[in-house]
Amino acid sequence: MVRIFIDSDACPVKDEVYRVAGRYGLHVFVVSNRMIAVPESPLIERVVVDSGPDVADDWIAERTLDRDIVITADIPLAARCIEKGSYVLEPKGRRLDRDAIGMALAMRNLMTDLRSIGVMTSTGTAFGKADRSRFLSELDTLVVRAHKS
Repeated sequence: MVRIFIDSDACPVKDEVYRVAGRYGLHVFVVSNRMIAVPESPLIERVVVDSGPDVADDWIAERTLDRDIVITADIPLAARCIEKGSYVLEPKGRRLDRDAIGMALAMRNLMTDLRSIGVMTSTGTAFGKADRSRFLSELDTLVVRAHKS
């Protein structure tokens, strides 16, 4: 059974995930360090973990399985989930897989190093309608692919 895990702190596409999951009858885990509102549905489970660095990430990484779908912008979490055979999708619609995760980790580490020495770095573009559309399309594709695997 394919499941969806949302690394939900600051995730702008939760409503889109709920709609797609409802259409396919998939269980969704909404994981965060604080209480957040989720729709009343037997398919949606809110998980509130303790505060602390990587506690929500650890919860997701420990439970995700082959063919599950993880929604996150956290690159180290994505790497852990990909290693377990999960599909990973960023909120802007970029799918991370075994081919893409190495470059994503390298870029993240480079930007972290640059910020640590005081270099101003860009945080990227704002989230927009095109991102939401790309996310929905890619999520639908991943759900179909996960069911066929």
